[in-house]
Amino acid sequence: MILLGALTNGLAIILGGSFGLIFKRGLSEKITNALMNALALCALYVGMEGLLSGDNMLIIILSMVLGTLIGEGLDLDLKVNQFGNKLETRFIQNEKGDSPSIAQGFISTSLIVCIGSMAIVGALQSGITGNHDILFAKAIIDGIISIVLASTLGLGVPLASILVVVYEGGMALFASSLTPLLTESVIQNLTSVGSLLILGLAFNLLKITDLKVINYSPAIFMPILFGLFI
Repeated sequence: MILLGALTNGLAIILGGSFGLIFKRGLSEKITNALMNALALCALYVGMEGLLSGDNMLIIILSMVLGTLIGEGLDLDLKVNQFGNKLETRFIQNEKGDSPSIAQGFISTSLIVCIGSMAIVGALQSGITGNHDILFAKAIIDGIISIVLASTLGLGVPLASILVVVYEGGMALFASSLTPLLTESVIQNLTSVGSLLILGLAFNLLKITDLKVINYSPAIFMPILFGLFI
């Protein structure tokens, strides 16, 4: 089932968000930091597991180089942040009152769980190979994040599950349509490139680096391009 990973991810956000609503006073900073470090280690494991699946190191390196040039040239990280800021300005800052609005919880959660390498790589993997492991791992991570967010941002957090399912499910369905064009080698190289980006995300979460991983994200699609023309 192509949408299994996306649906599982959405369900995890609903469950985590609902559980977080119980903790209205919020989790302590100590517990939150410990949870985020644990999630970073999980992301590190996911990235390392898929890293060596590629069968052509040259394609992987060229994909990273070309993808980075495109991402940096377009400055995707800046554009995504500007988009998020516009949403917050329009729907959040105009809200009055001390309590977080539903819009604030929805938008903040959507930006956190939708924008990132795991969502893209996981959805592509689900659609192309039918393997949902990355989205299953992401579901656990997002579930924990939703607990933390919902404890302070309220009802809008679990509602973000709707956008997550549409976003990841849409990418998975699109990717499935490309399957006839992709060889096993292309799929393996795509997985390796995606795993590199997940490692970058993990290092950021551990505060080892401050990489603009979004600027590297076009690299995920380069193995497909090389597979079509090489």
